[in-house]
Amino acid sequence: MTSGLEAALAEASSPLWTQRVRAGRDLASFADVPEAAETLAGLLLDVENTAVTRQTAEALARVGTVAAIRLIALAVAEADDNQADWLQTGVHDALVGPGVVPDVAAACGKLARDPEEAVRRDAADISA
Repeated sequence: MTSGLEAALAEASSPLWTQRVRAGRDLASFADVPEAAETLAGLLLDVENTAVTRQTAEALARVGTVAAIRLIALAVAEADDNQADWLQTGVHDALVGPGVVPDVAAACGKLARDPEEAVRRDAADISA
């Protein structure tokens, strides 16, 4: 494991929401690494602060890989209505914010063939 990944994994369990937000941003590019993916899933459904949910979703949408978008879709499937709104807001922020964002719709298209029905359904919602 790289030291950046290790540091971000450690920050993800911080009691400070600002550190958890930073961890979500730093871990987003490691969405395909199982340990990071598990941690990101927890950050997407952070029960203590919606900023963590929103900004982690935004970071993952900015990465735009199938692994990153799949994590968002899985989180939407488990989220309550409030969390789901913040997840969608994070994705929206990434798509309308400054900078180039990968083709999230293409990643969602690939997830249309995912073995998990919830991923297929929520990837379609994200794409819309």
